[in-house]
Formats: sequence, structure tokens, C-alpha cells
Amino acid sequence: MGVVNVTPDSFSDGGRWATPDAAISHGRELLVAGADILDVGGESTRPGATRPLVEEELARVVPVIMALAADGATVSVDTMRSEVARAAIEAGAAIVNDVSGGLADADMLPVVAATGAAYVAMHWRAHSDTMQQHATYDGPGGVVAAVRDELAERVDAMLAAGIERDRIVLDPGLGFAKTAEHNWTLLRGLEPIARLGYPVLVGASRKSFLGSLLAGPDGVARGVEDREHASSALHVLLAQQGVWGLRTHDVRAAHDALRALARWNRTQPTTEPTP
Repeated sequence: MGVVNVTPDSFSDGGRWATPDAAISHGRELLVAGADILDVGGESTRPGATRPLVEEELARVVPVIMALAADGATVSVDTMRSEVARAAIEAGAAIVNDVSGGLADADMLPVVAATGAAYVAMHWRAHSDTMQQHATYDGPGGVVAAVRDELAERVDAMLAAGIERDRIVLDPGLGFAKTAEHNWTLLRGLEPIARLGYPVLVGASRKSFLGSLLAGPDGVARGVEDREHASSALHVLLAQQGVWGLRTHDVRAAHDALRALARWNRTQPTTEPTP
């Protein structure tokens, strides 16, 4: 899943593709690089981000989705708003990627159910300006059990709203109301979430916990675009765990890494002759 941020304030690209024309061009480049899905978003969800007006978000994403869907791309809209989800689906989006899992907008689940779109529900506790105040997981099983249980509650809500099981994808929500240690624990503990019985999407690409991991001797976190090697390593490890999807900024790097893994898996180990 290639990321197309049509925003002036996204953490990963600083508004490089903030205009519709630039975003459409970037989306086409990601398709050539190997993206299977283009995830078009008009609201930054980086920590501390403020929300755009609904009209702003619509103006950012609808023209981009319309153009990329007309090209034949499978397009996802990254939004927490039912109005944006409805307009995006009418413009050609096939998937709604909702980082709030339906918690930010009570109308989201009924809208998705009525449209027939696929739905990615991420683990979420609060909006970006306050989410890190909710990064506490003191119950039995820690962050993995909490994320699993809270996603299971969202699944119940989705099914009750009429979204069919085969249209649901779950995302553990790395970095959303989670510390770096929570993120690493989740990455090593995806199996209980996968056992809920739904495909799993993971968005680890370029996130701040990788910047912290790669900090220099002065303790300064590695810059966003210099986290790609670590991102690719995680993509390989996650693919080996059988996750359904990888949300990434550098599609070419991820695609190359997965091609190498696929080739590795096709090679049978040789056996040394017995003396």
C-alpha cells in the first residue's frame, strides 16, 4: 500500500505532494514502483497535528482519487470522516482506511456498510493532539492484549453495522497512543491479533520509533527519509509473519525487499554430500 499524502504537514514528506497534480503524479510513480494499493489521505495524523476542515480534506483527496481510479488503480482513502469516505467512494475509492476504526465519526460504519467498500480499522484511542496521553497498557497481557481486545470490540461494531467479514482488515496502529517500546512489542506480538481472523495491515514505514532506534551518538533521532533501510527490514520480517498488507512511503524499496524474500523462499537449501 503506497502512501499518497495530499497534505501540507505530513511527517514523512513535509507537503511535497500537497497539490492534486503533484499527488496524482506521485501516485502514478508508486504504481510503476510496484504498489498494489494507493492510500490517499488529506489529513495528517502525526502527533500534535490539527485537523483540516471537512471542505479542505475533500478538496485535497477527491480529485486525486478520481484521477488515479480512472487510471485503473485500486485506491484507498485514508480518512476518519464519513463525508469524506462517501465522496471518495463515489470518486472511485474501493477501500476506506480509517485510523480511528469508526470511533471518530459515528456515521462512518453505516456509510461503509451501505457502499460495499472494504474497511481497514486501526487501533485508536484519541486524536493526534492528545493521543500520546492515552499510551498506557497496564492490564494483563499489556499492549498486545489491549490492542487485540479493543480491535475485537471494533469488529463487533462493524459487523453490527452491516460490514461483511470479508471486507474487514485490521491495523494495530503503530505509533498511535503507543510508545516506541509498545510498537516493538506489537511487531513481535501480531499473532494474537491475526487470530481474530482478519487480514492485518501494518504501517511501520519511517515512523519515529525507527528514528529513535537509529539515533546518532548525540541522541538525535535519525531523519525521516533516512529510516528507509530499517523500514525495509521490518517489511521483510512482517511479510515472513504473513501480514496481509504493508503501508509504505518508499514503494520501490519495499517492493525490492519483498522480491528478494520471494526469491529466497523459492530456493531449496542444498545438502552437503555425506562423506
